[in-house]
Parts: sequence; C-alpha cells; structure tokens
Amino acid sequence: MQAGFIGLGAMGYAMAANLHRAGLLHAVCNRGAEPRERFAAAHDIQAMADIGELAAVCDVIVTCVSADADVLAVVDTILPAMQPGTTIIDCSTVASDTAREAASRVADRGGAFLDAPVSGGTEGAANGTLAMMVGGDEAAFEHVRPALEAMGQRIVYMGDAGSGQATKAVNQVMAAGINQAVTEALSFATALNLPLDKVIEVVGSGAAGNWFVQNRGPTMIRDEYSGFGFKVALHHKDLAICRHMAETRGGQLPLAERTLADYERLMADDHGNEDISALFRLKRKLF
Repeated sequence: MQAGFIGLGAMGYAMAANLHRAGLLHAVCNRGAEPRERFAAAHDIQAMADIGELAAVCDVIVTCVSADADVLAVVDTILPAMQPGTTIIDCSTVASDTAREAASRVADRGGAFLDAPVSGGTEGAANGTLAMMVGGDEAAFEHVRPALEAMGQRIVYMGDAGSGQATKAVNQVMAAGINQAVTEALSFATALNLPLDKVIEVVGSGAAGNWFVQNRGPTMIRDEYSGFGFKVALHHKDLAICRHMAETRGGQLPLAERTLADYERLMADDHGNEDISALFRLKRKLF
C-alpha cells in the first residue's frame, strides 16, 4: 500500500503523521507550501504541490479538505492521473449527496471512493484515536482498513456511499446540542457562585458527563478558546449541511438552527476561528 495524503490542515497534518508512523505514507500534497514543506522536513517524506503527481504514485489517497466544492475539485484533479484500482478515502465533512457524486465519478474511472468523516477533534487526530464513520464499497473498506486503523480507533462501516457523511451529520447535530447544554449549564453554575472546576469534576463523572464537559470545560472557564479543537466557522458550515439534508427530507432541526444563529453572532464578533466552546461567551450573558 502506497498512501498519499492531500490537505495538511489542523486535522490532516496529524492524520498524515500517523499514516507515516504506521509505515504507509508515501507522499503528501497541500495547496499552501508552508505546511507541506514543514511536514516533509519533519517526516522525511515526499511533499508535492501537484495533486496529479501524487495520484500517479499512490494507490490509496486520503483527502481532508474544507467544503463540498473542494472535495469534487480534488477528485476531478486526481482522476486523470489515478492508477486503476486506487481507493480514495475522503475524511472531509460534506453532504451525503456530494459523497455519492464523488463515488460515482471515481467508479467510472475504475477506482473506489470511501466517505470517511471523522470525529474526535485535533486531540483525536494527533493521538490516532479518531472515530471514523465510513460509507462506500465494503471490499474497498476492508482493503484500506490498515490505513484507517492508523488514523482512528473506532472505525465503523456504515453502508453505501454517503452513509458515512449521513452519520457525521447526526454527530454534528448531537455535538451542537452538547455544546448548548454544557455552556448554558456552566453559565448557570457561575450565576450560582459555584466553583466551576469542582462542578466539572463531579458533573463530568456522573450521568451528565461527556467528552465535551471533561475536555472543554476546563479551558472555557479560563476563557481559552484558541489553538485547539473544532472551529466555530467549521461547525457552522457542517450544521448548514445538516439543515440542507433535513430540508430535502421535509424536516427541521430546531437545535441546529439555534446553534447556527449563535455561531453567526460569534463569527460577526470575529470568533469564528475559535473552538466551539466559545459559545460560552454568549451563554455568560444570560445572567
């Protein structure tokens, strides 16, 4: 297996490093020069500016980019140079219909496309403990399992193309609800004059405990929101995808709508690049 990685952002850089650690990474590619040159220097690996150049020498290609149009553009750039039998693993978060379109384009050229969005934040990417929800051809999934296992800890095959992205949409709505609940509850605790560190300790270990309160509670009560985690602007993008998916099925997502509105307030105040726990900035104003 000769794996290539396209997209060395906050998540992708660490995921590519884990592929390298597992002895599977052959080359990396990134639009901006600085991340790819830094990665090449740190890991003694080929760094390429041209996607087609990478596609010509790799039979497994992992992509991690920002938006639906980016995924399709990257796929279209891979296809002319793609080796027969190549599997593309896309770890971006996009709409399920975008994943199905990408899978169709790749299949037409004799390859396989897996939509494999991830959850677990920058910590999970760095530690190789991501949850990965995968859609696409099951035989291709089994073939690239070693690459998936190098990047994630809980890897679940969800079904046909688009199933991974549909599952990620469910995850993103749930994450919005958890963010709303934890930040509002800690704002309430502040109004009650409780020691927030102790609240996090005891509540986080009980029935209301969750990853977010345990890992983001300590930072948010110190007003630390930068340099880690999942950005407000990216979660806003993902929830807009969830809204679209719900609307195409004649439904609504009231909690996601509330969170979209809150994130828009944060983004208007220049907090879009902060971790989503920055919602605490708004919740503190409730009291």
